[in-house]
Amino acid sequence: MEYIFETENTCSKRIKFTLEGNVVTKVEFLDGGCPGNLQALPRLVEGMTVEEIEKKIGGIICGRRGTSCADQLARAVRKAYNEANKSA
Repeated sequence: MEYIFETENTCSKRIKFTLEGNVVTKVEFLDGGCPGNLQALPRLVEGMTVEEIEKKIGGIICGRRGTSCADQLARAVRKAYNEANKSA
């Protein structure tokens, strides 16, 4: 299922991705951000599980923001996974 997550306190404003079970695919950052990083992150996490993404990039911060696009992605996939499994 495709999800769009509104980010908080990052340059990129939204993240779109597909969640199949607990596997994340088709990640795309929308509306701003650092082009190089936002091309690299989707390639790095393609096919990873929610847990693997949380472990690898969750908690990364950018400057004084207290979060980052990577951290927001980890939060987004966890939220989507939890919501998908709550209604199952």
